[in-house]
Amino acid sequence: MINSPTTLLHLNNVAKEFRSRSLFDKSSLRAVDTISLTIDENAPKITALAGESGSGKTTLGKLILGLLPPSEGEIYYKSKPIDKLSSPDKKQYRRDIQAIFQDPFAVYNPFYKVDHLFEAPLKKFHITNTKDETRQLIEESIETVGLRASETLGRYPHQLSGGQRQRIMVARALMIQPKIIVADEPVSMVDASLRATILEALRTIHEKQNISMIYITHDLNTAYQVAEDIKIMYQGKVVEEGDVDTVINNPKHPYT
Repeated sequence: MINSPTTLLHLNNVAKEFRSRSLFDKSSLRAVDTISLTIDENAPKITALAGESGSGKTTLGKLILGLLPPSEGEIYYKSKPIDKLSSPDKKQYRRDIQAIFQDPFAVYNPFYKVDHLFEAPLKKFHITNTKDETRQLIEESIETVGLRASETLGRYPHQLSGGQRQRIMVARALMIQPKIIVADEPVSMVDASLRATILEALRTIHEKQNISMIYITHDLNTAYQVAEDIKIMYQGKVVEEGDVDTVINNPKHPYT
């Protein structure tokens, strides 16, 4: 129910269509086709969006983050359409819904030290008031994901391993104290030994801090490990959804 006082985010029959920009090609691609999704603030959970490349799962994630406007349907934040939010509400929306991307290099500026990655959003959202508060919150967030501040702060991105960079992205998202994290293939670029560590960190954050997550993946194994609910996407549509145990162990749709 989009009018429920506890509904944090609601997608109502959302679609996204990309049209060719070619003068001679008027074709279009319906990347997301009429999908609805609700996240209740009082019932946080991890929902997996699973599908192969081209299924529309990443596009749906970008719609949730407000990085793309829907072609059809409506996205509501606290019962208000996100395209009609006031400036203060839009800023809160940006803070409440954070992202962990597949490739940390897409976020890191190689000319800035890791410290800047943490300090910039704290300043933007006015989360801390003093340098000591800022430092303490950064260090606590880093330690939550199994890293040591002394081994990460003061360094440039290229001086860290892929696993360290990805865990820093998790720590950064956590530090902003969001209500929803959209994690797009967060373990696909790290080796197997680190996947379990990152997945466990996501589960721990969800359970201890009551944060909902949208876990985007092509890998049903990791979806099974981390998620409670799952939506199977194929060619822009949700072809099957429900409890992750039921969907994966007793699938109804041939694609699943």
